[in-house]
Amino acid sequence: MKAFDYHRAETVDDAVGQARRGARYYAGGTNLFDLMKRGVEDPGALVDIGSLPLDTVRSTDSGGVLIGALVSNSAVANHPLVRTSYPLLSQAILSGATAQIRNMATVGGNLLQRTRCPYFMDPAFGACNKRVPGSGCAARVGFNREHALFGASPHCVAVHPSDLAVALAAHDAVVHLHGPAGARALPIAEFFALPGERPERDTTVAAGELITGVELPASPYGAHSWYLKVRDRHSYAFALVSVAVGLHIDDGVVTSAAVVLGGVAAIPWRVPAAEAELVGQAPGPHTFAAAARAAVTDAQPLPQNGFKVTLAANSVVRALTRAAGRSQLRS
Repeated sequence: MKAFDYHRAETVDDAVGQARRGARYYAGGTNLFDLMKRGVEDPGALVDIGSLPLDTVRSTDSGGVLIGALVSNSAVANHPLVRTSYPLLSQAILSGATAQIRNMATVGGNLLQRTRCPYFMDPAFGACNKRVPGSGCAARVGFNREHALFGASPHCVAVHPSDLAVALAAHDAVVHLHGPAGARALPIAEFFALPGERPERDTTVAAGELITGVELPASPYGAHSWYLKVRDRHSYAFALVSVAVGLHIDDGVVTSAAVVLGGVAAIPWRVPAAEAELVGQAPGPHTFAAAARAAVTDAQPLPQNGFKVTLAANSVVRALTRAAGRSQLRS
């Protein structure tokens, strides 16, 4: 790891002022420090934002919840507001990493974590457009068992690793940012970026912008939701496929639904076609099978990850089945 300058921010504006000069933010540092030690990232300066007053969870006047960017993943997962009204979010967080990492990692940092594609994570591999734009994508002709089914480009087939982001997408979360141009609110659907011609960009966050919080609207899915994560081993492994589903069931009929896939794209992959198969139907095997087929219709598997298409379809059915039969958690 190379030497770097350090600044401890006292206020949000102070942090943004330092970032305007090229410094990088960090709080828990669970991903950034790892990348620095590997030589993947080499910032010349770091801004410690750990003491900023962005570490609370509170209800909003509109009936939702606002989660500060510096709240630890563990604190979010165990907060009464989240456990009762957004159990999907709690399940997603608790399926990721280890307890020690969840205690350190923050909500803002989780959304900004980088892909774990092995070609990105190891500078010994020269061909990685995400790490070195214009160098190529070694995964396209190399090891791609864990890579994208949807939204990939000729320049990158990496996937985003966050479990939290998949659940936030199902809840139509809004990310609050503050930067050199002031404050803005960005829907989660517009926060992440597909690789396209610019695979080095993971998000649409502008230079110097700081995530200050994530807001979730009131959810209709508290009673019927589920997060399913399928991975090679049960502990400390990233998803081959994950599924976040939410159902609002009224008088035996699905009146609204959310279906989001993780581990299959560079963004949380929401599937409106699958949701359309659910709305207006009675929950059950035939309805869930139709939604699963719709969820994978546009998949474009790579040579080694075709199994993920069947895995994703089966996971959608399993998650919907669990969600439909689930009673709301009470703390």
